[in-house]
Parts: sequence; structure tokens; C-alpha cells
Amino acid sequence: MSWAFLRDLLSGVNKYSTGIGRIWVAVVFMFRLLVYVAAAENIWKHEHDEFECNIKQPGCENACFDHFFPVSHIRLWALQLIMVSTPSLLVVFHVAYRENREKHHNQKLYRNPGKIDGGLLCTYLISLILKTGLEIVFLILFYKLYNGFKIPRLVKCDIKPCPNTVDCYISKPTEKMIFLYFLVATSCLCIILNLSELSYLIFKYFIKCYLKRHVKKQQ
Repeated sequence: MSWAFLRDLLSGVNKYSTGIGRIWVAVVFMFRLLVYVAAAENIWKHEHDEFECNIKQPGCENACFDHFFPVSHIRLWALQLIMVSTPSLLVVFHVAYRENREKHHNQKLYRNPGKIDGGLLCTYLISLILKTGLEIVFLILFYKLYNGFKIPRLVKCDIKPCPNTVDCYISKPTEKMIFLYFLVATSCLCIILNLSELSYLIFKYFIKCYLKRHVKKQQ
């Protein structure tokens, strides 16, 4: 899979972000995207071929693998990475709209089209709420699908067409567990960064409104 589009998106968003937003972009790019492409993708590359059960009943191994891994970890991570980055497009589109509007009217309508104020502030806040919500949804989904954030060495399977309870072994469980914890930790860090940026922007907006009212009263 080519991740060039996501890299370009994150680079574009970085221009219109706050300081906390730039840290979020760095975490997503360095500790999630690069780790996924460079290491995690290869670890889960042959997970189905390396899943072994102590019985050769036709269909049993496939049925057990599908039961314990209804969705591949790595594909779910890829989907999570794409989904949590997509709301940032709202900000990019809004800035592009401002720039096109200035070109259409052939005059300067904004001090800086990329400055986070007015309608762009609302768009930015919405994108932060969506990113935080999607991160939480995917963490819950991971937990529900795999019965917690763990990868067992051995799973016991008794579903059809297996004739009885069979032992199935997952390849490289320790290595997968380390990457699982790392990716969950970076996801939690992104949630904290999003909430911090959201709080910062709301606090800054209220301070700005308060100062405006104070100046008007003084005048």
C-alpha cells in the first residue's frame, strides 16, 4: 500500500496547525505511519500462513483463524490511521475555500486565510472532535474484537468443522504484543494531544471574547 497521500495530507495540515497540532502530526507521522510501514506491516504479513493448529482436519484451521481474528490487526490499524487523519481534510478544504474566495472577489478578504479564527476555528474544532471520537471508537473496537489488548500464545478452538477442541498456535506472539502496546499507547497519546488542543483553542477563544468585551466597556 502506498502511503504518499497520507504523508502529503499531514504535511498540508501542519501548515495550519497550532503548536500542539504540529506535535500530533509528528506523532502520527513518525510513531504511527513510519512504524506501521517499516515494521508492523511485515510482522503480520504472513499471520494466516503461520497460524497452526494440532489437527489437519480440512477447514478447521481456517475456521479457527477467522474466529479469533475476524479482522486482521494490521488492516484495522491501517483503517484507523486513515480515518483519524481524514478529518484534517476539513481544515485544508476550508483554507482552500478562503483562498479561492479571495481570488474570485479579487481582493483581500482575510488577514491570513490559514489563521484559525471565525469559521475556520469551528471547522478546526469539529476536526479535533472527530479525530478524538474515531480514536476512541477504534480502541473500543480493538478491545471488543480481540477480548482485550493481548495476543495469547495458544488458543483453544472447538468450532465446526473441527471434530473436537484443538490447540492453535499464534506466530511471534511476544513481538506482536510489543507492537500492539506501542500502537495503543500512541493512539492514547494522540487522544490526549487532541483534547489538549481542543481545550487550548476553546480557552483562547473565551479569553479573546472576554478581552473584546472589556475593551468595549472601557471605551
